[in-house]
Amino acid sequence: MTPLKGKTAIVSGAAHGIGAAEARALVAAGASVVVGDLLDGEGEALVAEINASAGAQIAHYRHLDVTRADDWAKTVAASADRFGPPTLLVNNAGIPARSGIEEATEQEWDRTIAVDVTGTWLGMKACIPAMRAAGGGAIVNTSSHYGLVASGRAVTYHSAKAAVMMLTKAAAVEYARQNIRVNSIHPGLTDTPRIATLPAAWKQSMLDQVPLRRIADPSEIASVVVFLLSQDASYITGASVVIDGGLTAI
Repeated sequence: MTPLKGKTAIVSGAAHGIGAAEARALVAAGASVVVGDLLDGEGEALVAEINASAGAQIAHYRHLDVTRADDWAKTVAASADRFGPPTLLVNNAGIPARSGIEEATEQEWDRTIAVDVTGTWLGMKACIPAMRAAGGGAIVNTSSHYGLVASGRAVTYHSAKAAVMMLTKAAAVEYARQNIRVNSIHPGLTDTPRIATLPAAWKQSMLDQVPLRRIADPSEIASVVVFLLSQDASYITGASVVIDGGLTAI
């Protein structure tokens, strides 16, 4: 099935992990994809893999610093030149921060908010005009289960991901009449390179709290994103879709 056939998508932070899984899933669903990231080597390798598997130039890599409006403008322009105006956007780029209120530095706070929140806003700001001109579009912004519940630390990350959720709701209401849907996803513990760097004891303690008793595969997050971007989700906007194995249900 190709529910996104003929569509053009941009995915930020897509060189590996959840973003890479999303890029692969979007192509499998029929879309052309622009992969944006700061990790040029990994991003270009992913695009080469996708294109070789598809037997066509269906993916394109762009160096994208999500905190820079100019980078976003160039990415949208490159997307339009290669595949057509982007009508699908996945704001996936984000960085972690694990300090408490007293331990967090201004630098940590500013950088996390810049990437996770400002980057999401700039992505929408850059892509929405193209979506409007095309008659509509769909956006998925990546929050976290930590945008819904607190851990007792990671104040900057909690704040940033909660802000992404409310930014999503504000955009959904603002652009609903223009046929642009905006939803957020809230992944829990997922098998990514970032998770691999966490202390084993911390990761195990978190896994012990997950009712499904396992870590998500990135493809499980990507399949939800494809659904939210497709017409199967045509009446869903402003939603916060939790993909955490039941963690926040406790």
